[in-house]
Amino acid sequence: MAKLKIGDNLPNFTLPATDGNSYEAQTLLDQSAALIVVFTCNHCPYVVAWEDRINHLARRYAEQGVKLVAINSNDAVKYPADSFEKMILRSQQKEFSFPYLHDASQHVAHSYGAERTPELFIFDRAGTLTYHGALDDNYDDEKAVKHPYAQQAVEAILAQHEVVFAETAPVGCTIKWKPTK
Repeated sequence: MAKLKIGDNLPNFTLPATDGNSYEAQTLLDQSAALIVVFTCNHCPYVVAWEDRINHLARRYAEQGVKLVAINSNDAVKYPADSFEKMILRSQQKEFSFPYLHDASQHVAHSYGAERTPELFIFDRAGTLTYHGALDDNYDDEKAVKHPYAQQAVEAILAQHEVVFAETAPVGCTIKWKPTK
């Protein structure tokens, strides 16, 4: 599985969402100043610790044209908590302000080279990967965050500046892959 590198182009996809619609990456990008793609799930403690901050990030920059989509690629057979039905419940309970997409085939996660939940990929208006990694530097304590990496990346993109921390190590659970045949 090849991992996207800074400077790579947005891999396109079309996936179903918990709101009953399907979303295409290129269409979202065409409508945005930046596109944040977050690989996530329902059960991982790291995701649970960060998901309110991810929701806040989406809300904070929505008026500036930044779009965020979350993608669950986990094998729902191994992890029933990550089934599409449970995704619908989670998005309603947490009042997600972004589309929560289901990558049942795991094709999208493979095309991005995603390995963790949560793992962020941020693309500028041209569809160029400008940030990859963690949301910030402290999943456990929001008040102790020293480097809000994703926020800094979005601010840099909006100001048309270079992203200082373009790549950080994603921290989280591994994506739960289906058995290979």
